[in-house]
Amino acid sequence: MPNIKSAIKRVEVAQKNNERNKAKKSEIATFVKKFKKAIAEKDIATAETEYKTVVCLLDTASRENIIHKNSASRKAAHFAKLLENAKKN
Repeated sequence: MPNIKSAIKRVEVAQKNNERNKAKKSEIATFVKKFKKAIAEKDIATAETEYKTVVCLLDTASRENIIHKNSASRKAAHFAKLLENAKKN
């Protein structure tokens, strides 16, 4: 346990940030699951809506340094490919 006042504050700030980041990642995971479920059920209209939401959340998370920008870009491209394949079939 830190004794110095600034170190105590850093611990508190780190905990708040950790909770905020965990909540954001959880929200992204929820929408990814909804997107993949729509793809599995071949519900293209829902999948397109969920895709837009997921990409928006990924972009926001990368801007806020919650996830790396390349990771967000890679995931968005992967989901776009899934959506295009679902539209073809």
